[in-house]
Amino acid sequence: MNTLLKRCCGAWLTSLCWLLLAAGVAQAAPVRITDDRGVTVEWAQSPQRIVTVLPSLTETVCELGQCHRLVGVDRYSNHPASVRRLPQVGGGIDPQIESIVALRPDVVLMSSSSRGVQRLEALGLRVLTFETRNATEARSVMLRLGDLLQVPDAPRLWQAIEAGVADAARTLPPQPRPLRAYYEVSTGGYAAGPASFIGELMGRLGLQNIVPAEQGPFPRMNPEFVVRADPDLILIGVRNAHGLENRPGWRGMRAVREQRVCIFSTEESDVLVRPGPRMAEAARVMARCIASRGAR
Repeated sequence: MNTLLKRCCGAWLTSLCWLLLAAGVAQAAPVRITDDRGVTVEWAQSPQRIVTVLPSLTETVCELGQCHRLVGVDRYSNHPASVRRLPQVGGGIDPQIESIVALRPDVVLMSSSSRGVQRLEALGLRVLTFETRNATEARSVMLRLGDLLQVPDAPRLWQAIEAGVADAARTLPPQPRPLRAYYEVSTGGYAAGPASFIGELMGRLGLQNIVPAEQGPFPRMNPEFVVRADPDLILIGVRNAHGLENRPGWRGMRAVREQRVCIFSTEESDVLVRPGPRMAEAARVMARCIASRGAR
């Protein structure tokens, strides 16, 4: 009996050792992510202290259920509400290098066009940079951050976003012809072109973008071009809408004359201009605008 017991215990302990060893190997497996510069960064394990210097990246980390790993964010990150309590480290144009370093992050997530990338790397920090101009790139960012944070649900979360956009499109009745629309993204006449994630959303909701595709995702448009194009519908954030009717030639434009101008609140604009987990919400915001202002 004692011999049998020893054999059983020995076999059980051997199995347990193998399980513990396997778990240790799995835990020690390195994490490798290639960013949009083509730079591959490696960690011994998934990063636990994260700084984000772009609101869409902040929102994506939180959508993946990993808000608790954030130790600092840019000044514009305001969703979800919990991130407003975190230390702010400047913005993409003017990141506060010393503040970021002081937070001792395992990784800094930034835009590819952000300043300070090289300085942070020279100081020994690991940096991943991303450029999110369209929905395909937004999906890629979410999936790579899912890999970085070891969240296997990332593909399912993206599918839910896509389904939400499709649902928003189905709320709109068919139009006899597409509404010709102009979306002004920021001051200075920067518009959303058809190749941008905003332009793609416009297309999925049945709008025809007046901005030529060859102009790129977010071109600066000549004001005279917009007047000559005479769109049926104008979409613009409240920050940029002041004095709209006083722009040269705009008072005579069809959209202004017939009050087919969607002026989005600050909160709505934040949703619309951030490529990431709230794109389905952005589709619903835009669809409501089209339904209320775009009716012929």
